[in-house]
Amino acid sequence: MQGLFFLNRRISVVVLTHNRRAEVMRTVASLLRLPERPEVIVVDNGSTDGTPNLLAQTYPGLRVLRCDANLGAAARNAGAARVTTDYVAFSDDDTDWQPGSLTRAVELLDRHARIGVLTASVHVGEEDTLDPACALMAASPLAHAAHPLPNLVGFMAGACVFRTALFNALGGYEPRLFIGGEEALLSLDVLQGGHDIAYASELEVHHRPSLARDSALRRRMLARNAALVAWLRLPCGEALTATWRALGSACRAGRPGEDLRELWRGIGWALRRRRPVAARVLRMRAAVREAEKNRGDRAPRGAVEHADTSASDW
Repeated sequence: MQGLFFLNRRISVVVLTHNRRAEVMRTVASLLRLPERPEVIVVDNGSTDGTPNLLAQTYPGLRVLRCDANLGAAARNAGAARVTTDYVAFSDDDTDWQPGSLTRAVELLDRHARIGVLTASVHVGEEDTLDPACALMAASPLAHAAHPLPNLVGFMAGACVFRTALFNALGGYEPRLFIGGEEALLSLDVLQGGHDIAYASELEVHHRPSLARDSALRRRMLARNAALVAWLRLPCGEALTATWRALGSACRAGRPGEDLRELWRGIGWALRRRRPVAARVLRMRAAVREAEKNRGDRAPRGAVEHADTSASDW
């Protein structure tokens, strides 16, 4: 295949993958067919299944960054650091952007300077079913006079568009969190900095959930990371509640001793780096939770706060 030519000077796509060769090959092929012609940067998270070599052979000119080990969500930081466009869209190896969505994202971000992050609508599987979390995002009670989009207190890691400078200035994803609700900390820092996180339903991402996942491990990581993020940024009462939940998750796991030790070490690390967010950010979070409670939707609690497209079970 001849070398690739990327024509878009405004937006790039960073794809994260780990040992999902078939999935990432399909996703990259889809992204390379986009009429926007963005540069596609694949970050291989220490795969052992030959993914980086196959990508390089199939797509000469495709930028493939190889991590020596699995860095979790923080591997996205390496991709974003090499982006030279104003905006960067993120994709997992089982999520791909649909034609026209990146063009619309550029238009929205150009027009509305206050928005730091856009999150897209996610359509799941061959049935192209709208993910339940999208209904909650569309009904968010948060709004701002500067733009017409619903504001959020979180975003979907594999279906969002960032201002590149903002993502890099905030340091991207915290390596200690690895994966599982990793968006929560970065979301709080975006809001603390005075930027909006907005839901744009006209931006579409197709999610083909991979079968290669460990749901039990993901649930444990979600609980642990929620506690660590709370100790890093939230009031002590919320941190204690999140810690109690994480303790329960660890005790139900197959190796509770190991999980409890890791949680204890993590809390100590978080306390040394604690920087609570402002009251206005807490009010935004409270408004979202109250709206979800009043709606009585079946989508999981906190879906607007931290939905994770790489998990397939928000």
